[in-house]
Amino acid sequence: MSEIEFVKSALNEDIGRGDLFSKIYIDKHVKAKVLAKDCGVFSGKKYASILFQYIGISFIFNYDDGDRFNKGDVLLEIEGSYLLILKIERTLLNLLQHSCGIATNVKSYIDILRSNSIDTIILDTRKTRPNMREFEKYSVLNGGATNHRLGLDDCLMIKDTNLAHIDNLYEFIKLSRRKIPWTAKIEVECGDIKLAKEVMSYGVDIIMCDNMAPKDIKEVVCFRDMNYPYIMLEASGNISKSNILDYAKTGVNAISIGSLIHQSVWIDLSLKMA
Repeated sequence: MSEIEFVKSALNEDIGRGDLFSKIYIDKHVKAKVLAKDCGVFSGKKYASILFQYIGISFIFNYDDGDRFNKGDVLLEIEGSYLLILKIERTLLNLLQHSCGIATNVKSYIDILRSNSIDTIILDTRKTRPNMREFEKYSVLNGGATNHRLGLDDCLMIKDTNLAHIDNLYEFIKLSRRKIPWTAKIEVECGDIKLAKEVMSYGVDIIMCDNMAPKDIKEVVCFRDMNYPYIMLEASGNISKSNILDYAKTGVNAISIGSLIHQSVWIDLSLKMA
């Protein structure tokens, strides 16, 4: 679904067969603003802009995606038809609150690492709401993290559920190199040190250390550094703000965290008429 289709769908969901208020009230020209009722990281500018342009409302953003804001700040100002502003109010706020919530949550993880002078990459996952993957992953970028694969088509990830029915992993990876696009990477999910070390010799690009303790990941990192320095290592599984430093200090290249998205909390915003 394209960005404009996504915005139109969100708007149509709310309007339904038509705003009943607009059938009664005579229109006029007004100004309005979106206020922050909490502090956070701004996100959603691209989608809000599409909404304004589609409906025909003038707008000025006081913040760019990725900017921090404080409680009471005026995030953006809009001007146009009173009835049109009322029609888009909830859709606009839903988009911004959700996107800002993700970006703010992501930034809190980033801040933990950067305040300790650690530059490990933080990745999102495919744990996104149906039909909202591009929107939610866009919000992750605005918080300062990096996107993992967008879907099943941009990286061959061999997970435990795949491994359960692969008889010869080495031969399967050899075959995969001839079948998948030349530019596509191969990543294998490994739940223990033994498998991680073994798979490194199979010609993979990335190894995910899944639900492994930091001390075990350190051993995998040491083995990688000595034998296969070109292989990327990713830590994943039950990683939170309370333990992310332990995982980052192992030396992995990246840490993937599903809760960047699915545990984010909407930022409280409101639209006020001038």
